[in-house]
Amino acid sequence: MNNADLQGRLIDFIPLHSAFEGLYKLSSTGKQDGRLRHSIPPPNQENSMTEPQPVTNGPAKSGGASIPLATALFHDGAWHRNIMLWLALLAIVAAIGGLAVDPSMAWAALLAVSTAVLVVVLIDLGQVRHSLRRNFPGSARFRWLFESLRPFSRAYLVEGDLDGRPFSHEDRNLVYARAHGMTDAHPFGTELDVYSGEYEWLAHSIVPNPDADPAMRVAVGSNQCKQPYSASRLNVSAMSFGALGARAIESLNLGAKMAGCYHDTGEGSMSAYHLKHGGDVVWQVASGYFGCRDRQGRFDPVMFADHAAHPSVKMIEIKLSQGAKPGHGGVLPAAKVTPEIADTRGVALGEDCISPPRHSAFSTPRELMEFAGKLRDLSGGKPVGIKLCIGMPHEIFAIAKAMLATGIMLDFVVIDGAEGGTGAAPQELSDRVGMPLREGLVIARNALVGAGLKGEVRLAASGKVTSGAGIAINAALGADWCNAARAFMFSLGCIQSLKCHTGRCPTGIATQSAARQRGIVVDEKAERVARFHATTMKALHEIIVATGLDSPSDLRPSHLRQRINVAEMRQFDEIHHFARPGELIAGSQDPILARWWNAASAETFRRVDGDRLSPV
Repeated sequence: MNNADLQGRLIDFIPLHSAFEGLYKLSSTGKQDGRLRHSIPPPNQENSMTEPQPVTNGPAKSGGASIPLATALFHDGAWHRNIMLWLALLAIVAAIGGLAVDPSMAWAALLAVSTAVLVVVLIDLGQVRHSLRRNFPGSARFRWLFESLRPFSRAYLVEGDLDGRPFSHEDRNLVYARAHGMTDAHPFGTELDVYSGEYEWLAHSIVPNPDADPAMRVAVGSNQCKQPYSASRLNVSAMSFGALGARAIESLNLGAKMAGCYHDTGEGSMSAYHLKHGGDVVWQVASGYFGCRDRQGRFDPVMFADHAAHPSVKMIEIKLSQGAKPGHGGVLPAAKVTPEIADTRGVALGEDCISPPRHSAFSTPRELMEFAGKLRDLSGGKPVGIKLCIGMPHEIFAIAKAMLATGIMLDFVVIDGAEGGTGAAPQELSDRVGMPLREGLVIARNALVGAGLKGEVRLAASGKVTSGAGIAINAALGADWCNAARAFMFSLGCIQSLKCHTGRCPTGIATQSAARQRGIVVDEKAERVARFHATTMKALHEIIVATGLDSPSDLRPSHLRQRINVAEMRQFDEIHHFARPGELIAGSQDPILARWWNAASAETFRRVDGDRLSPV
């Protein structure tokens, strides 16, 4: 091999950047505003930006001329960049010398370990995928180690009681305490900043009402419903079999049965685990029509009628969109479609399981109402509703107009907030698409009340509900009940490890791994679910007693106060306009409500006011 060939290949051995570099720069430049601030090196300091590096005469490679290995090993902070190499070589020399003098196991162990470290260093020098490992061989791997430990060290050592995302440590601890039957009393007063612009509270009465009904059930079913349902104020929200494992589904369903609430199946249809213990089930029908589809993925009315007739199925929910990923379909790869999942969803084993972004059974508000009416008839008159995250406000007004135009009523509407959870979603959709629950709930409430439909159509809320106060706040904005998913996962033992999408859930909840699911004992976890539900309902009842009302349905926007700044607070009906019954039909004087109403049509989800650029 000639010198040119040798030098040309040396580019494959350019070293890289390590965790020690971060510590080195941090100690020399300091921190500013939470970000690393890099200093400008003095003119006489050796630096690759100010002093050209030597170039060999070897053949040019892509990206520039080849760089000798010696440059990486002996220039520009060579000691701290290559410290693992020098330490490994030093240890090997010492071990060989020690073995020559005293052939003990200690010297042999040192030789074995240092040789292994040297091998890792040489691998890092030669690999071409990570510049950090090439520039800081061996030591750069600490960066990935610390990165993997970061979520755990933050959760257990750094974050305060009110910190943590998506749920704070305090929120999680409240659920854990109630699920375990431990005291949930808080000593020494609130830790919240009551003068913060984020603080909100419920107005109590000088005359509490200890006779308020502790059951607080909600009757669901319009006058077109033959089998109305009595719903709890808090229920288990949609989580599919596939996203959750079999034992988690069983635990939730048995817990829901013990608690007297319903369990939403999620779009993955009803599995045997949803039905095994006889808990009340709400069957969610989404765009994939899982459990009621033909071979082409279209809605199959015969299959739907057969499954909907099951006595555990109490209501049908048509899923239009999800708060965490609105307007987004999904694909479960064929490799993850187990025989159980294929049987549950009615898809072929060995093929991708596809959820389209939109329904094929309808495309207009009128067709949606006709589809809902069809499902109600096929189910024997059970309540049928929709679930959606509000996007364009005029669309929920179009649904209200379609109910008036067709005479077909929905029995309920569930509003999912953008803060809602999911097993996995594109980050852009989770962070920047979809309306948060608070605003979406107000808009849906105004559409139903303003169209004179709220007496027939119930309204529910879904999105980060963990306490009785959360249920009461949503009730003040028009929600008849709330659904919670992650709160009930916490009651099962979820630790918010954020591994839901990997299949490696440490608690065995969001995984199909039988080894990990072994951690869940169904009977014990079901008791936790029931205890959390019961104590949260008790807390809600205590709030209703304090407000002097008879029921959560009596809460109004005027009961909810929001601090605007340190010196000002407002009632919620002073922040948002809340429509009066029939106001939209009579002609609303509120310009925003009137604009949304005029832009809506029962014949299309597109706006019809002719002004595409007007904010709607």
